[in-house]
Amino acid sequence: MQRKFRLTRSEDFKRVRQSGKSYAHPLLVLVTSSSPSSSRNVRVGVAAGKSAGGAVQRNRAKRLLREAARSCLDRLSPGFDLILIARPPLVKATLQETRAALENLLRRAKILPSDES
Repeated sequence: MQRKFRLTRSEDFKRVRQSGKSYAHPLLVLVTSSSPSSSRNVRVGVAAGKSAGGAVQRNRAKRLLREAARSCLDRLSPGFDLILIARPPLVKATLQETRAALENLLRRAKILPSDES
């Protein structure tokens, strides 16, 4: 994922977590907030806590989330900051399952138009 689409600073993560709205799925959690920056890009941050497993499992979960987000980034409404948080079952999920879960959450958050698949 290109740098302009990444949420990297801890202050940004804190702001989105505090002021954002969260949407849950058995595989992941989506936290979304409108972006205060002048940039109209959607920025995505990825996190996986220790409950997701060891370092290898957490890194796999984050790679899955980044790839799922990259595939639908161009269809998202601009001006949002998103945080994707991996849940323990994500470690055993496929990329297709992860994409379906992410698109479901993005539709619920009204960031992804519901007429697309």
